[in-house]
Amino acid sequence: MSKLKDKIDQFRLRQVILTALLFLLFGTALELYLLEHYEGAQQLIPLLCIGTAFLVLFFLFFRRTRILKGLFKLVLVLTAMSGFYGTFLHLQANYEFELEMRPTATNWALLEESMSGALPALAPCSMIVLALIGYSYLLLLKHK
Repeated sequence: MSKLKDKIDQFRLRQVILTALLFLLFGTALELYLLEHYEGAQQLIPLLCIGTAFLVLFFLFFRRTRILKGLFKLVLVLTAMSGFYGTFLHLQANYEFELEMRPTATNWALLEESMSGALPALAPCSMIVLALIGYSYLLLLKHK
C-alpha cells in the first residue's frame, strides 16, 4: 500500500511541477510579448528559449527518450544563461542611463539606482527559475 501511495504522490508532484512550468512558460512569453520585448535580436533570446522549451516539452510529454531529455536539459541550460545575460543587459542599460543623469555619482550609488531603474533589473531571473522548474520536472521523470 505504501508503494502505491508513493507512486500516486509522485504522479501528483509531477503534475504540479508540469503545470507550474507550463504557466511560467506561457505567462512569461505573454508578458514579454505585451511589453513588446521583441524589437531587437537580443530581446528575442528569451522568447526563443521559451518557444524551444515549450516545443521540446510537448514532445517529451509523449515520448521520453534519452535524446529528448538531453535536448530539454540543453534548452534549460541556455534558458538559465539567458536569464543571467538579460540581468546583465538590464543592469548595464540602467547603469548607463543613471551615469548620464548623475555623472558625478559614485559607482555604488549608480549601481543602487540601476537596480530600480527603468528596466526591471531582476526580471530576467525568472528565466533562471523557469529553467530550475524544468529541471525539477526532468528529475521527476527519472523516478517514474
